[in-house]
Amino acid sequence: MNRLRTPAAVLLATAFSVLPATTTPAHADTIRARQWGLEALHTAEAWRITKGEGVTVAVLDTGVDAGHPDLEGSVLTGRDLIGFGAAKGDRAWARHGTAMAGIIAGHGHGYDGRDGVLGIAPEAKILPVRVILEGTDKARDKARKSRGSALAEGIRWAADHGADVINLSLGDDSKSAHPDAGEDAAVQYALAKGVSVVASAGNGGEKGDHISYPAAYPGVIAVTAVDRYGTHASFSTRRWYATVSAPGVDIAIADPDRRYYEGWGTSAAAAFASGAVALVRAAHPDLTPAQVKRLLIDTARSRPKGGRSDAKGYGTVDPAAAIEAGGRLKGGDPKNTSTGYKGRYFGPGPLPAPEESRPIGLLAPLAGGLGALLLLTAVALRRTRRNP
Repeated sequence: MNRLRTPAAVLLATAFSVLPATTTPAHADTIRARQWGLEALHTAEAWRITKGEGVTVAVLDTGVDAGHPDLEGSVLTGRDLIGFGAAKGDRAWARHGTAMAGIIAGHGHGYDGRDGVLGIAPEAKILPVRVILEGTDKARDKARKSRGSALAEGIRWAADHGADVINLSLGDDSKSAHPDAGEDAAVQYALAKGVSVVASAGNGGEKGDHISYPAAYPGVIAVTAVDRYGTHASFSTRRWYATVSAPGVDIAIADPDRRYYEGWGTSAAAAFASGAVALVRAAHPDLTPAQVKRLLIDTARSRPKGGRSDAKGYGTVDPAAAIEAGGRLKGGDPKNTSTGYKGRYFGPGPLPAPEESRPIGLLAPLAGGLGALLLLTAVALRRTRRNP
């Protein structure tokens, strides 16, 4: 299937191809059969312990369609930090966010829940926080200029309103990308409150491997993408901050138009990892974000030669193994960022840049949430909407 790439850097393209749906409710539909990522991450083993009940995952994105059959009843009341742009029912509304929410906590629909998308943590709740507009939204440029602090605000809001995990399937991996003090502080605020933060590593693997933020902020679980064979996806950014990898190629995703698409990107990989973190948090709610990150590292499968690589981090996330290993840990204080870290420090780390050299002014919004890219591209998969 051809993948569409936009000439611009905003990676959210779609094509449409309506194919016949299956009609026998007793059998899984073709969408479920295409969800190779669930099998690759051994979710059936993890589900023997938990499916994510009691855990809330904040999806900071373009919004989430709470009425989608695969998500109905699982989406909490969130917040819109943009306040304008496309509205429900418009084509450029909540497409990317809905796709990510489905990967994380979709529960399917139809007879015995056998149709549609099933998420990695199907009993988790989704807390939607709108911090960015779709690439096709005519108000996107306005949002980038006037809502540059939305991502930082959204992280803090989610941390204060019940999130256990924050999914950031977005990022700025342009040549001009740089850290933003407000976003960094917001991430540290969330971590100190016991909230795990997961982000896309970036889709710059074929465009220079530029550093992507928020993935590069300290404490974040940065996720690269692999295909169904465990091979690093060529588009996935290779950088020192890569923590683990997850499925990010040919991923079945749900859309507000009630059709299903096949997408690729580190957005999807981050969503899978967020679902995995939700399972670990459900099984071991007392563990700190640092402990959870260490668990993912220590239990990752298919480790690269040498134990780690910039392309795949420490290997592919394995929620079942992480849950098992987590049972041998004792929870700690999330404000102690070294909790769960067993290595030895070899230096104090880089010195902070002089205050006068910090990027400010017109460049600042480029590193903010509204300068972020949606790190997923999608093509039409198959329509499985049934007649009522």
